[in-house]
Amino acid sequence: MQRKVYFYFDYIGNYLYDAAPMQKVKIPRTIDPVKIAKQRLTYDGIVTFDSFARLEQVVQEKVGEVQVKIHCDYDAQKRLVIYSNVKAPVTLTCQRCNGDIGLDLELDLAYAAVAAGKSSDHLPDYYEVVELNEEGEVNLHQLIEDELILAIPLVPMHEESLCRYSPEPISFGEIDEVEDKPNPFEILKQLKKDS
Repeated sequence: MQRKVYFYFDYIGNYLYDAAPMQKVKIPRTIDPVKIAKQRLTYDGIVTFDSFARLEQVVQEKVGEVQVKIHCDYDAQKRLVIYSNVKAPVTLTCQRCNGDIGLDLELDLAYAAVAAGKSSDHLPDYYEVVELNEEGEVNLHQLIEDELILAIPLVPMHEESLCRYSPEPISFGEIDEVEDKPNPFEILKQLKKDS
């Protein structure tokens, strides 16, 4: 009787072995979605906040890095689609109490890639449209930055229970007492009575 022995690369016995953590891969600035779809590649890595000049102006503090997972594929109608998942921790200023708000933005995006100058009227509404440049590439960093800016609330505020804002009127410094000035119409009233 022959006994079969199986070797599993990711397991030692019944337990996962302690593998070294994977190095964080930087996502390229531009990608060729046609090439990625044909090779069935998936990019899983990071983009530093330094690549997002406009986003830096909106957020209070840069926290960590933007995690990006992206792959390209053709849908059932043979349209080139870019799928991505973006996670970014940001700190904003509460518009109610001026305190810091930590937000974890997470976006799942689907873009239909269209060649430059081509019409996108035939695409379904559930796809956003991204136009390829002359080389057939997409500026991925600009695309991610645009989506993150759009995901930030227009008026960021804490929940009321967490906000340090007090509904009591706030005054800064001492308020000078205002002298009571005579009403100019009092003189007219007296003139009217006298006549």
